[in-house]
Amino acid sequence: MTPLKLHTGTIIDIFSVESETEMAVPFVDEGISAGFPSPALDFIDQTIDFNKHLIKHRSATFCGRVKGVSLKNIGIDNGDLMIIDRSLEPTNGKIAICYIDGQFTAKRIKKEKNVVWLIPENENYEPIKVTKENDFLIWGIVTHVIKNF
Repeated sequence: MTPLKLHTGTIIDIFSVESETEMAVPFVDEGISAGFPSPALDFIDQTIDFNKHLIKHRSATFCGRVKGVSLKNIGIDNGDLMIIDRSLEPTNGKIAICYIDGQFTAKRIKKEKNVVWLIPENENYEPIKVTKENDFLIWGIVTHVIKNF
């Protein structure tokens, strides 16, 4: 089954996840040297299934492709793929996908007394103070990011 595109926006595209399939990929658990090559790579005997590793709550998990650079200081870049879990409780400091005033955005949640702030991780963007006038929903919590090189 092909993932279904659920939302296309200027900040994020959101897709359903096909988590029923299994795909064992060779896995090096010993660590991979970023210096000199390791002969251990000749003896790969483990596999990893990314569905089992990345998806804890199948029916509540979605993927989102990042559009923009508001989270670049924490290594979330334009084109990266975010794994989003809608079943997780939003907590202070987590990276969340939020729906505010008709648009999705990815920001760090900061709760201060009775105020919620959406904090970018890029000095070129301003924090967003959520007020009762905003149409606001924390849609899901980012659990993993798959880098796009």
